Amino acid sequence: MPSETTQGELIDKVVKIRRCAAVVKGGRRFSFAALVVVGDGQGKVGFGYGKANEVPPAVEKAVKDGSRNMAPIPLKGNTITHIVKGQYGAARVILVPASPGTGVIAGAAVRAVCEVCGIRDILSKSFGTNNPLNLVKATIGALKQLRSQSEVERLRGVSLS
Repeated sequence: MPSETTQGELIDKVVKIRRCAAVVKGGRRFSFAALVVVGDGQGKVGFGYGKANEVPPAVEKAVKDGSRNMAPIPLKGNTITHIVKGQYGAARVILVPASPGTGVIAGAAVRAVCEVCGIRDILSKSFGTNNPLNLVKATIGALKQLRSQSEVERLRGVSLS
């Protein structure tokens, strides 16, 4: 289950903690890897991956990594501007704008990204793998493809009404 904390104005959610075991002479030595999504709740989102011998330092490293790699996302109220598809590895994600009051209809990894980004109403479907890291990367890739109406007008050189 994703856990959530707020530092300053940034929101971070832990999506996945992985435990890795190295076999040494005295038995097994465990280390941990943390996947965290970080956002400001108003259209900026990023993810971080941190590894350490204990869970808290791994989460701290991941939050620091995620806050460095944040990207702006154009929102339209509490939803996204248009339908968008994202892919990373075998993970494929479709994000569909939803009417107010719908809520975030998504799996754990996609939900965490949408919530820290500030998206309140969205429909999503994931295909392929259910690997949280690849789903987070696919979701952020899809969100980076979003364009606002004014940006599309500027790029095309026409006015859309």
